[in-house]
Amino acid sequence: MLRNGSLTTPALKSRAGARVAPLKAGGQVSLEAGLPNRLERGIAETACLPSRLAARELKHCLRGVVRLSPTGFIGYTLHAMESREVERAAPLESRLSRSDAAHTLAATFLGWTLDAFDFFVLVFVLPAIAAEFHKSVADIAFTITATLAMRPLGAVVFGWLADRYGRRIPLMASISFYSVIEVLSGLAPSYRTFLILRALYGIGMGGEWGVGAALAMEAVGPGSRGFFSGLLQEGYAVGYLLAAGAFFFVFPHFGWRALFFLGGLPALLTIYIRSKVPESRAWERTRPTTRDVMRAIRSNLAPFAYLVVLMTLMNFVSHGTQDLYPTFLQTQRGLHPRTVATIAVIYNVGALLGGLAFGYFSDRWGRRAAMASAIALALALIPLWIYPLSLGLLTAGAFLMQFMVQGAWGVVPAHLAELSPPQVRGLFSGLAYQSGVFFASFAAFAEAVWAQRFGYASAMAGTAAVVMVAALVVILLGGERTAVELSAAEHLHQT
Repeated sequence: MLRNGSLTTPALKSRAGARVAPLKAGGQVSLEAGLPNRLERGIAETACLPSRLAARELKHCLRGVVRLSPTGFIGYTLHAMESREVERAAPLESRLSRSDAAHTLAATFLGWTLDAFDFFVLVFVLPAIAAEFHKSVADIAFTITATLAMRPLGAVVFGWLADRYGRRIPLMASISFYSVIEVLSGLAPSYRTFLILRALYGIGMGGEWGVGAALAMEAVGPGSRGFFSGLLQEGYAVGYLLAAGAFFFVFPHFGWRALFFLGGLPALLTIYIRSKVPESRAWERTRPTTRDVMRAIRSNLAPFAYLVVLMTLMNFVSHGTQDLYPTFLQTQRGLHPRTVATIAVIYNVGALLGGLAFGYFSDRWGRRAAMASAIALALALIPLWIYPLSLGLLTAGAFLMQFMVQGAWGVVPAHLAELSPPQVRGLFSGLAYQSGVFFASFAAFAEAVWAQRFGYASAMAGTAAVVMVAALVVILLGGERTAVELSAAEHLHQT
């Protein structure tokens, strides 16, 4: 609106002290007076308001523009077309093409899939490595613990870099780092060197998920975010399947070291990311300073603590139903290793389908309802998962159990991204996830101890029931922001 020859908006004046240059007599505007630049800043400022308020304030701003003379209006329009401030004020989704979004999703999915592949190849070759280094299987298994323990550090390092300097470069750095360490693991001359390398690998693995999930969830529209969340998360199941395939085809001919050499292939993914994947538009709009990042962390400690508890229980649910299940099938059911491997492939296919299905449902029902439904159904499936005498029923139970468990997990990337402040989305979601991994890392060990006393069936069924009930309660007690806009405009107003 025009007041005393000046173009102002109430909210902009109160929020940012904005005041646009006065109009000259006769309605003429002088570009040298700074109207275009200042008005563009005013328009950009409205992006920090809720959408309805922003629309009202922008209307006030434009009301002053239309009062310009034709010459002044044309001059302003031509100048504004070249302004990056006006470009940044445009809706986020309208500036990310489907092609860019597809490249982003493909890169982040492959990054997590290949990360999981590099992690799981070790699980398949524990006895072979133990024999070569003259150590027990337990000693080699401890290197897995070292990997899990270092993952939170990777989430801090790469998450901080992603929030300060953009998503693309830290993502490429984390993938390159874990790929190089994986190859070096295949060259390790001793157990001590191998242990150190697996600990370092945990830093790269811990950094990839948070950065990749933030980049992917910021690239897709709110209406389909849950489905693509499930697709991204189940890259973990695909990685397991690829590791199983490599063990079946490569290990018998070339030994365990060759599997780790294959783990260096993800480094090639960085070429694709550099050439095809754009920077996150949500991050470009925010571009937080170090002070912004620290302020966001301090003001969101309670939500972060909730997410750590949630991720800890979700990891207990996942590891409690997966890690010792092959051992249970071999030792208590006496199944042949090939039969066990076949069942593992079947229930990992169930995990992949479950992630996609419940991710899709979360777009319709909401994040908490989808997660709670999946966990409740998993709880009801425990008898079919662990007690049938028929191999067919047991396999069906394993398939359905992982369909539900990983169905709940499929919602996690979207849920964490929506609950994280935009200034620290990479750090916040990644560290919460990896902290949960760390605190639940002894799940398999605890189950193994209880199995020595009560048997695998009772130990695993009891553990699954307890952690699923606890997870169900925590999910229902939490909040959600389903399909919220992940641009800075919506979040900054609410934090």
